[in-house]
Amino acid sequence: MAYAYLFKYIIIGDTGVGKSCLLLQFTDKRFQPVHDLTIGVEFGARMITIDGKQIKLQIWDTAGQESFRSITRSYYRGAAGALLVYDITRRDTFNHLTTWLEDARQHSNSNMVIMLIGNKSDLESRREVKKEEGEAFAREHGLIFMETSAKTASNVEEAFINTAKEIYEKIQEGVFDINNEGNEQKQELCTPKRLQEE
Repeated sequence: MAYAYLFKYIIIGDTGVGKSCLLLQFTDKRFQPVHDLTIGVEFGARMITIDGKQIKLQIWDTAGQESFRSITRSYYRGAAGALLVYDITRRDTFNHLTTWLEDARQHSNSNMVIMLIGNKSDLESRREVKKEEGEAFAREHGLIFMETSAKTASNVEEAFINTAKEIYEKIQEGVFDINNEGNEQKQELCTPKRLQEE
């Protein structure tokens, strides 16, 4: 299928926050209650439409364990968007966001769009992190913020698509210069695929 742009995403955050479940819900519209730990990196893709243009999202789901951190870092290269995920029922996953964010900013393009996601919003009774705290963290660090539930699919679609809209706007503003062949890093971020068959 022909598409106008290819956006690469990376999903990051502690282990067990629901990164793989978010990916599965977005690409396959299903929830898997029991998920094995991601070893290294998993991959998914889906087409969306923005502004009448077909955009392919290429999504890399990374392992949260410290032992895989070095593998994860290599996937930041060329990523136009990142979903930084924590679990609203586990305060520690929220406390580790700063480390993940520093890592992301250090190893990626400075224009990468980062969406902060408080996952498992369906578990309201077990909530340890207030929505306001997530909003405050996002504001402080210039991130977009949403609470999602990979289980009920609440806001999952919106999280991925809103990130893509933000990237698309940056292309329109010329922040991501997709036509400048000389600038390899920018070029990689959102490759225009002019009517290329998949």
